[in-house]
Amino acid sequence: MTAQPLLPKNAPFTPEDIDALNSVVARTTPQQRAWLAGFFAGFEAAQAGGAVQPQPAAPAKPRQALTVLYASESGNAEALAMRTKKLAQKHGLDAKIVDFADADFAVLSKAKNIIVFASTWGEGDPPSRAVDFYTSLMSDAAPRIEGVRFAVLALGDTAYAQFCATGKAIDQRLEALGGTRAFDRVDLDLDYAKQAAEWTEKALTELAPADATGTATVVHVDFKGGAQFADDDEPQFTAESPLTGEISALVNLNGTGSTRETWHVEIAADAPGFSYLPGDAIGIVPENDPNLALALAEAVGLGADGSVVQKLRERYDVTTLSRALVENYGKLTQRTDVKALAEQKAFTEFSEDRQLVDLFETYAEKLTPEQLFSLLRPLPGRLYSVASSPRAHPGEAHLLVGAVRWASHGKTRGGVASTYFADRRKVGDPVRVYVKPNRHFRLPEDGNRPIIMIGAGTGVAPYRAFIEERVETGAGGKSWLVFGERNYTNDFLYQTEWQEHLAEGALSRIDVAFSRDQPEKIYVQQRLWEARNDLLKWVDDGAHIYVCGDEKGMARDVDVMLARVLAEAARGDDEAGRAKLKELAKAGRYQRDVY
Repeated sequence: MTAQPLLPKNAPFTPEDIDALNSVVARTTPQQRAWLAGFFAGFEAAQAGGAVQPQPAAPAKPRQALTVLYASESGNAEALAMRTKKLAQKHGLDAKIVDFADADFAVLSKAKNIIVFASTWGEGDPPSRAVDFYTSLMSDAAPRIEGVRFAVLALGDTAYAQFCATGKAIDQRLEALGGTRAFDRVDLDLDYAKQAAEWTEKALTELAPADATGTATVVHVDFKGGAQFADDDEPQFTAESPLTGEISALVNLNGTGSTRETWHVEIAADAPGFSYLPGDAIGIVPENDPNLALALAEAVGLGADGSVVQKLRERYDVTTLSRALVENYGKLTQRTDVKALAEQKAFTEFSEDRQLVDLFETYAEKLTPEQLFSLLRPLPGRLYSVASSPRAHPGEAHLLVGAVRWASHGKTRGGVASTYFADRRKVGDPVRVYVKPNRHFRLPEDGNRPIIMIGAGTGVAPYRAFIEERVETGAGGKSWLVFGERNYTNDFLYQTEWQEHLAEGALSRIDVAFSRDQPEKIYVQQRLWEARNDLLKWVDDGAHIYVCGDEKGMARDVDVMLARVLAEAARGDDEAGRAKLKELAKAGRYQRDVY
């Protein structure tokens, strides 16, 4: 495993000194490095003059307030907002971050300058935590905001028809309410990092006070210490700069008779700066199936060109068939049938259960490597809820990966990252990883608080991390797991561990729903209804509720059921049940990690 060197080889030190300095500095936190920078600046000043001479106070620079709003599902927009708050200082702006989940009309009425980072979820929907304020913003009740200057950055995925729909709608709505667009909106795909950084710098420049040039950057230093990063720290290893770890275990947890294939993956990642918290996600930078990369190259007349196939395998998304790509392919080839395919109805019919290779094989044209690469987007990372506590497994990160396989249109297909582990990796192989913080899926700070953990299939992963963390910290709060899968015999993931936690008291209760062990299918939401009296008592006792899994299936059904259970306490008032669930979410006691 390798970590990025901090000092380059051409630094003005001997090679031995560079190695020594790197070994020390690599273990420091961002706060410690900021302290060192200030220390050496003072040291140089003292050496030059014998003492640090007091400097006359600089005249106060005019500063303006900046409201940074974010609507985030997986944390991308939130991370951009936090970064913007730090950058705003040097532009003469005092930034305040506001989550859409916590926003109201008062935020708009008091704002002078606004930057919005908005993600789009699924087919054009706002992120789940942002729905209420987004709906209010679009309503007739929204206030006028004349005099407010704003800029919007939209995040999305070109694989979906309604690309960046939420950000586009917010941008148009702020203008309709009387706001002044200070900087044009940009709509970014999954490979957004570089463009987002450039846009943010330019937007802040436009929003800055006219005479704010040269405003000093203020570094806020936190000396609380600790081995794990704080929630407002940026991870050292990212999708753009991952850590190369090593696979130390790779085990299929399902029995031989299962229709599932679920892999427990252990990754050795013992490097300075690689740190995560239970509830976070671990990003994987995978590689494509080499057979698929070869088929794609052959479909455009490039044969088995080794360099092209290697780039397709390592760098580019070779599976996603998007309408935008079809449009670009039509422009490049000038084929009328491809241009017609880009029409919404035709594209919907053709693209169903097809991938990129189907387009190039059906509408075959010879392309140069440069033409092919210009059509493709970078291969995005894949996120998996971490299934381990770093306290229980120092220097490691554990994942739970469900292999995705299917057949369609005469082809055998597989998920990029899931088959990467299942078919193309083995113990001892390298794997590139990074940390994606999930600040809205955290254990309660008070370890005596009860927790209710609801999940199906691989959605149980973060709860393994939660219980391990509670064991390591000696938390005394009760814990209740509600888990669902297909069959008890073959699909009870981590069964032995749960039974041990039950026996030792770390897990207080477990309810299971194995849907196919009886003629009538049973799911986790039904177990919640059966245990509704106990569920209400746990909520009254201050329990935090967690849901992890498929948003369109299990998570949505559980959401409906929880509102129904809470309605029971309000004499069957469904509206009161939904309001109570929203109240729990606002208080951080109802948290979801859905995909």
